[in-house]
This record gives sequence, C-alpha cells and structure tokens, in this order.
Amino acid sequence: MEIVLSAVEARVLGALIEKDITTPDYYPLSLNALVNACNQKNNRDPVMTLDENAVRDALLSLQEKRLAGPSGGADSRVTKYEHRSQEVFNFTRAETGIIDVLLLRGPQTPGELRGRSERIYRFEELSDVQSTLQRLMQREPPLVKMLPRQPGTKEARYAHLLSGDVEGYAGPIENMTSQSVDDDSRVSRLESEVAELRGEIAELKQQMENFKKQFE
Repeated sequence: MEIVLSAVEARVLGALIEKDITTPDYYPLSLNALVNACNQKNNRDPVMTLDENAVRDALLSLQEKRLAGPSGGADSRVTKYEHRSQEVFNFTRAETGIIDVLLLRGPQTPGELRGRSERIYRFEELSDVQSTLQRLMQREPPLVKMLPRQPGTKEARYAHLLSGDVEGYAGPIENMTSQSVDDDSRVSRLESEVAELRGEIAELKQQMENFKKQFE
C-alpha cells in the first residue's frame, strides 16, 4: 500500500514520534497535548495553527493507513494516541531520527539533520547521517530523496517522500568531507541545541499549566 500523507498528517505523525522518544513520561498523547505538539513554534517548519478537528481528522486518516491510533491502555479517562510507524517501517533509531526531523521541519541538509535529530539519535559523524540517508533512499519504495543544491549553498538538502514525490533530482549521496561542511554542521548543531533548550522550557511551562488546571 502506497502511503501519501497530507501536510497535517505528516505533522501529526512527526509530533507523535518525537514525543514518544523525547518525553516518554507524557506519551501516548491526549488530543489536546497532540494539538499543542503540532502547533509548537520551536522545531517546526512551517509553524502551524491546527485545531482539534483538523488533528482528529488526521488521526482517523493515519489510523486507516495503520500509522497511528488510540492507545490500548485502559487506565486513563481521556483517549490517548500513539504512532505505529515502527510496525509499518521497522526503522532503526537512526532512521527514525532522520525521518522525524524531515516530517517536522521539511527538507534538511545532512549537517542540519545531524544537529536537529540529536534528541532522538546522536550521530557521531556526518558520514553516519549520509549512510542512513542512503538506506532510506534505497528502500522500496524510497522514503527519502536528494533535492537539487540551491544556488550559493554547499550542501544538498534531503526530503522525505511520505507525502508523495517532491520536485528535484534523486541521485546518489555526494562525498562531503570538506572543512566547510564540518563548520556548517557545528553551527547547525549549536542552533539546534539553543532551539531544543527553548523547546524544553516551553514544554515544561505547558506541563505546569496542565498540572495546575487539574486543581482548578
């Protein structure tokens, strides 16, 4: 079965995967928590403003595709939702990190992927990112492709194909070992770390607000 996700479905799936790994104590997610995760301003591109109906519709569609659905736990009064991407794709943790960043942030360079996936999987070398991209490109059907290098940029970007094909060339991964690529990677990782810290603070604030509401 060919999987083609809408932009909202891709955001919902990406948010579920991210929270499963980065905040396991608060996973699976209630509908309200999932809406908040989809609408985060950090680690999202583009930033979305989705309501509960849009997220609920996306969940129903993802359930039909066997990619997400209600959690089987019966100990909560509120329905909670989980992704089932592992059952469909059998990703390695490295592959999960790459796919999730692409779902949440759109096309990325290997350097950006290395820095921004760190909360899910830590890539020791840029070559590890490249080899993981290569495996995802070699799947049948492919789940990732390389886009044409933009004018004035040193690295090509990669996009996921879970929302259908995207314009651009899907060729072999280039051998990128120059000092400039390493510099770009370090800058990307620092930017990512700042964004992640801001995101964690925002999540803690949200969790505190949710906690307070229980006593109102």
